[in-house]
Amino acid sequence: MLRVLAVQNYRSIGSLVVPLGALNVVTGPNGSGKSNLYRALRLLAETARGGAIEALAREGGLASCFWAGPENISRRMREAQVPIEASVRKGARRLRLGFGGDDFGYAIAFGLPQSNSGENHQRPSAFSLDPEIKLESIWAGEVCRPAATLVERKGPLVRTRDGRSWAVVEQHLPSFEGLLSHPLATDACPEPARLRVRMLGWRFYDHFRTDPQAPARQPRLGTRTPVLHHDGRDLAAALQTIREIGDPEALDAAIEDAFPGSTLRIVARDGLFTLELSQAGLLRPLTAAELSDGTLRYLLLIAALLTPRPPTLMVLNEPETSLHPDLLPALGRLIVQASMRGQVWVVSHANRLVAALREASDCNCLVLEKHVGQTAIQGQEGLLDQPAWRWPDQG
Repeated sequence: MLRVLAVQNYRSIGSLVVPLGALNVVTGPNGSGKSNLYRALRLLAETARGGAIEALAREGGLASCFWAGPENISRRMREAQVPIEASVRKGARRLRLGFGGDDFGYAIAFGLPQSNSGENHQRPSAFSLDPEIKLESIWAGEVCRPAATLVERKGPLVRTRDGRSWAVVEQHLPSFEGLLSHPLATDACPEPARLRVRMLGWRFYDHFRTDPQAPARQPRLGTRTPVLHHDGRDLAAALQTIREIGDPEALDAAIEDAFPGSTLRIVARDGLFTLELSQAGLLRPLTAAELSDGTLRYLLLIAALLTPRPPTLMVLNEPETSLHPDLLPALGRLIVQASMRGQVWVVSHANRLVAALREASDCNCLVLEKHVGQTAIQGQEGLLDQPAWRWPDQG
């Protein structure tokens, strides 16, 4: 399980060290940085897929993703005694992302490419705006320490620990390729492959389509589906998979909790799957094409949260979208149930859902706020309020 997430120099986040538990709820007013923290976690996940450079390009490039405030904010600036002013930057600009877990920790630093000059003149590249991966590190445990470091990448050089010394495993790793996605896995360096497999299992749900043409409303070819697709296209097959190899009692209970007196049935005709929801007072069941946006979205959330193959980390971004407020307590109970099988992260601004989740004894509620334009966690007044954290290149 992840114990801490660290983000530095990303959009509204100057520097943030986030404590994590089994059930994590991120909330706060509009503009406090909830979306930026979520996007930072997604960007971190993309490093395992080799898509971090492309993801930064989609956001407008690394330069537009950097924290736009001053490098350092003094006490007088925080207390509004002096205005915020630009100053000469002393260090290189780096976007840093990292996490510490029960067994492994990982960090990566992105920077702008160095301009070619002098004797090292090279042919100009059309990809000159691509960010470069400057540093990566994998260590044992939650906190990065020199003695716990297992694999280290600085520029193109990758080395792994060999007893009390280091062994070089790669000398020419391209600046646009990450340690986790490059085929470095050998008997001497297995950690990147192991960490990559774990991070590829992280699951994100943030955009279930419920419009009239949504895939979840159409009959679709069905196969066993232990993991719901991120857009919900295989909803009927995923629900039927829960019935056959998952927890059918939990599925029926979730339907009853949200829609009292209703029953769900999956119909398969010539290999095409569709769902039917029978509701009290209606003479016939409603198909997926007839369901309201909120009802369909709730069924999608049920399929995601009751998966027979729970991930090590599931992230739900604003799951309350399109749901009637009366459904939020039931959704909260469903999320709490899912957090007992794997780590869950919820980003929400719905007070009723947040309140339902906070009733769980192990809920880790993170309320974000803005301090001098910078995202902060309510109650984190100083270093002593933060989890232990050290960047690999920290002096």
